[in-house]
Amino acid sequence: MVKFLIIVLGVGWLLGQLIRYFLRSKLAQFAQQVNEVAKEQERAQRHASRPKDEVTVDYIPKKHKEKRKNDVQGGDYIDYEEVKD
Repeated sequence: MVKFLIIVLGVGWLLGQLIRYFLRSKLAQFAQQVNEVAKEQERAQRHASRPKDEVTVDYIPKKHKEKRKNDVQGGDYIDYEEVKD
């Protein structure tokens, strides 16, 4: 009788662990899908709501960012062209 209870408890515990593992993985997949849908909707809304003459930059290469930081030192630099009268 004791062996039977130990086996039943062991199998029950093992099934509980397996069910918990599969539920977590399914919930993680569901959460990822929901996040992807939300991001897609946000992109679509942002794209639809912006004016046509507005310029937006979605991606700036890392190399370009570093170059811009190193070019200007000691304040703002305004590029100008001298015009003679």
